[in-house]
Amino acid sequence: MDVFEAIQQRRSIRSYQDTPVPRELLEKILEAGRLAPSANNKEPWHFIAVTNAEKRKKLSKGRWAKFLTQAPLVIVACGDKKTSPDWYAIDVALAVENMALTAVGEGLGTCFVGSFDEKDVKALLKVPENFEVLVMLAVGYGGQKLDLSSKLLKIVRTGKSLSEVASEEEY
Repeated sequence: MDVFEAIQQRRSIRSYQDTPVPRELLEKILEAGRLAPSANNKEPWHFIAVTNAEKRKKLSKGRWAKFLTQAPLVIVACGDKKTSPDWYAIDVALAVENMALTAVGEGLGTCFVGSFDEKDVKALLKVPENFEVLVMLAVGYGGQKLDLSSKLLKIVRTGKSLSEVASEEEY
C-alpha cells in the first residue's frame, strides 16, 4: 500500500481484537515516529509503548478513552517543552501521524486519544517534568463489532470537499 492509500484508509478505530501487535511492527511504528521531521532537528519527543493490560486500563480513565482497555498497544507521545518550547507540539504531532500511517499500511487500526488527565498519565508512566503528554495512540487489529455509522463511513467518507478547504494564491 502506498502512502496515499494509507491516508485514504485511515480511520479512528475504537474496537480492537485482543491479538497483540507483533514486536517487529511495534518497532517499525516507533521508527516511523523517530524519522519524522522536527524544527531545528531537535526531535523533542519520547514515545512510551504500553502493552501491559493494567496500565492500559489506567490510561482509559478519560471520558472518551474507555476503548484503550481493548487496544493491545497504546503509544503515549510526549513532547519536551524545554528542548523545543515553540515547536514541540507540532513536531510530536508529525511523528504520531507518521506512526498512525505506518500502522495503517501494516493492516492495523489506530485512534488518536486526547481524553486523559495529564497529571495521572505522567505519574503512572514516570514522565519527567519537562515533558508534556500530548496524545495517546491506540494501535491494534480492528475489532469485528461495527455499529451502523461505522459501516456507513466505510461506504461514504464524509468531509468537506477540496474546494472548501484549499485555494490558490489567496483565501
